[in-house]
Order: sequence, then C-alpha cells, then structure tokens
Amino acid sequence: MSTRHSVAVDRGALAAETDGDPQRPALLLLHAGIATRRMWDPLIPALAERFFVIRYDTRGFGESTSQAVEFSNRADAIAVLDAVGVASATLIGASRGGTIALDTALEHPSRVRALVLIGSGPGGWDGAIDPAEEAMLDAADAAEEAGEWDRLFELELELWNIGPRRSRDDVDPAFLETARALGRSNRAAFEAQGQCIPVPLDPPAIGRLTEVAVPALVLAGEHDLSFVHDQQRLLAEHLPDVTAARIEAAAHLPSVERPDAVLEVLLSWLAEHAG
Repeated sequence: MSTRHSVAVDRGALAAETDGDPQRPALLLLHAGIATRRMWDPLIPALAERFFVIRYDTRGFGESTSQAVEFSNRADAIAVLDAVGVASATLIGASRGGTIALDTALEHPSRVRALVLIGSGPGGWDGAIDPAEEAMLDAADAAEEAGEWDRLFELELELWNIGPRRSRDDVDPAFLETARALGRSNRAAFEAQGQCIPVPLDPPAIGRLTEVAVPALVLAGEHDLSFVHDQQRLLAEHLPDVTAARIEAAAHLPSVERPDAVLEVLLSWLAEHAG
C-alpha cells in the first residue's frame, strides 16, 4: 500500500507517495508533462517488489500546489528525496520528467545513482522538428495560452498518445481513455498555478552530456514523434555509459500503453545498474 507525503517547498507543496521497503535501493519517478504521477501506476507493483519507489507530482501538475514563484525542478526533486530520507536514487523520468532527471544528475551528481530517460531529451536541445509535428505542437501551445483546456487535452492526446503516424483505430481505446484522464487530471493545477516559473539549468544539459558520470538507459516508443527519436539518438551517442532501446507498438507514454514491455527492459537493466 502506498504511503502519501506532502513535501514542503518554497511557496508550495509537492504531492508524493512511496511504495516498497525503504531499506532497498531507491527509485525516483518523474512524470511527463501530459500526465501526473499516476502514469506510473502500471509499473509500481513490480518495481516495489525490489525497490523503494518514490513518485510525486511536479510543481504546477496534479495535486501539487505552488504560488507564483521562480523555482528549480532540480531542487524540488532533491527536496522529495530529503523528505523520505533517501541519500541517492535512480531517477526515472518520462518526457519533461526525463529532462528534469538529467538536469538533476548534472547539478546534484552525488544524489543520483543511475538514469532512465523515456521519450526525453536534454535541456537546450534545438534540433529540427518535422513541419507537420511542429504545426501540431503550435496548435497545442495556442490552446494552452488561451486557457482552452479541453481543446488542449484532446490535441495532446492526438499528438503524443496516438502519434502522428497512427490513427485512433490503431490504438487500444482503453489506453486512450486512461491517457485522456491523465491529461485532464492536470486541469485544476493548470488553472491555479499562476506564474510558477521553472528556472532552467545553466549551462544547459545539451552541452554537458559527457559530464554524466552514471549509467543511463534511454527508451523511446516506436510511434513517438520523430524529434523524440532524434533526441534518443543524441543521448545514445553522447552519454558516456548508455543503453538504448525502442518500445514497439507505443507512442510517448510506453509505461502506460505497454507496461509489460517497459518492465521487461527496465527490470533487467535496473538489476545490473541500480543495486
């Protein structure tokens, strides 16, 4: 059974929970921007059998709260580890959660044992984006700026969970309902967050990948956006100790869409690198 925590941070509180034995090696899970900590639900039973599993809603998402303030996502991640008494952990991040994980490893290397980056890229990346994908991203950005939340969540569903090279008929309807619910569960936080502004790592991770001193696993879904695959290749080329894998028949949230396939790769890698 999960234990819930409220972690105090500067002018905010992070909703967190833990599973498993605190005496075991720790995993800190960081969710994607189209989800909350609930995206990890399908993986928790298997992970908690072997690890102490920590997850939380980042500031401005899910059940976490924040006043208008500049803040560091890296400092928030460390605050969560401190709150549950963990000196170091393997950080597992999806999408923006992976960017936060990588940044945290660079800023706080003594607190990170290993990295798992799922559908993620380094901060400061400015590579080319397919024009059709860019148009979809621009439409989602416009909906967010206008506060058109229902439109935003449907656009994000099409873009990230179906993907630009699949149709709805190609995707399990039950997964789409779960993905839709994950996105919509951020609505209250989006409406209430005001101007909580994350301060980026400086200098950014894009030019510092060779500084990462821990093993890394980089994963991407087969049907994710093309620039995400470009980012995965970049990470695989420049991180010093890296394993790369592709999750078939999944888009941007493989831990939700194909949890068994993710666990098959993840548990094997963690057994070697996260002990």
